[in-house]
Amino acid sequence: MLSPPVSVSFYQVDAFTNTPFAGNPAAVCLLSAPQDDDWLQKVAAEMNLSETAFLHPRPDGSYQLRWFTPTHEVALCGHATLASAHVLWTEGLLAPEASAQFKTESGPLVARRDGSWITMDFPTDSVTSTDLPASLLEGLASPPRHSRETPGGTTLCTVTPPPRSANFPPTWPPCPRSTGEASSSRLPPRRRRPTLYRDFSPPAWAFPKIP
Repeated sequence: MLSPPVSVSFYQVDAFTNTPFAGNPAAVCLLSAPQDDDWLQKVAAEMNLSETAFLHPRPDGSYQLRWFTPTHEVALCGHATLASAHVLWTEGLLAPEASAQFKTESGPLVARRDGSWITMDFPTDSVTSTDLPASLLEGLASPPRHSRETPGGTTLCTVTPPPRSANFPPTWPPCPRSTGEASSSRLPPRRRRPTLYRDFSPPAWAFPKIP
């Protein structure tokens, strides 16, 4: 027996760009009430974008916001939050001068309009010193100046001069967590150099193309 059809509003927003079909796309789903996790995951799989944002209004005027990839829920997503705020303003669900208040697994998030721009306040992670795995050290030209780990398990390392990772292919994954390398440390304004940042994640985190 077929389930009755459900009417839901969806939007696809290209974040971080003013050019159509560019930037970082996210799907935004406006709900009137919460839906079960299985339904949310199936919708995100059908959208087949890096993240689909689901939001519904709360009694206090804020919005409950969750993000799903095609395979799992994530605790935080910047570009899908930006896309969600954009939809609320462009669809007239928020006054132009009002801020977009979101309640999320990562805590409260706020987006504000600043002319033609949108600014967002995001939580900061505390970091602790950590030792890098031997597999990662083997890929660097020199020992890192700093290596830190966030509570979520993301490893960050700063390397000067630029590491060999500047030429690593996107599939280079000897690191157990997502990792970035920066090619310059803090310098006075007149001595600032370009900074290289790369992020590597285990292949198992990549989601498959949905037929």
